[in-house]
Amino acid sequence: MKRTVIIVAGGKGLRMGGELPKQFIPLQGRPVLMHTLDVFYSWDPGTDVVLVIPEEQDTYWKMLCKELHCTVPHRIVYGGGARFHSVRNGLNETEEGGLIAVHDGVRPFVAQDVISSCFTVAEAFGAALPVIPVIESIREISEDGSRPFDRNRLCIVQTPQVFRADLLREAYRQPYDERFTDDASVVEAAGHVIRLVDGNRENIKITTPVDLQYAELYLGNRYRL
Repeated sequence: MKRTVIIVAGGKGLRMGGELPKQFIPLQGRPVLMHTLDVFYSWDPGTDVVLVIPEEQDTYWKMLCKELHCTVPHRIVYGGGARFHSVRNGLNETEEGGLIAVHDGVRPFVAQDVISSCFTVAEAFGAALPVIPVIESIREISEDGSRPFDRNRLCIVQTPQVFRADLLREAYRQPYDERFTDDASVVEAAGHVIRLVDGNRENIKITTPVDLQYAELYLGNRYRL
């Protein structure tokens, strides 16, 4: 089946505490976003890649690609006011049929076997996303205080989230709801079942300075191995 990846990179870097959007922060000399593109190109050079960025970042991104010789083929689509609208804009520029993955632009360490598993399960069942178990103790907060919560009933959601194209398009015809925190929540609201796939713990979303320090350490160790 035809495979498409929509990479959403609309961050403004506010939690990083700087002016440079987090997807453009250098990691081993190249922007985080380029590392993410590299992962999918290495996995399958024939995958159609749609990159969704804010319109005002278009010129800067193209300059980076030229200066740093980013040769991964991709098409640029401008984002919307919320992630929901950005993904929908990306969907509008994809072809009919096949499977479509949606991935966070600041997750450059997704394992290739995780990508493969998500596509395989989505092809069989329609929708798949990677998750990892919660390893910390959890407490539920209420007006009366807090109480322990069974962490075995929870998991941490990652991307790429992969769907049959027709199913994802149908889901994104719904009106926007602020409870849509990811693509799986949009598809689930349309009445579809989501299958879970084992993710990889290294597949962090680089959002804070601590995340960036981890990413530098992880990438540096990987290059040395």
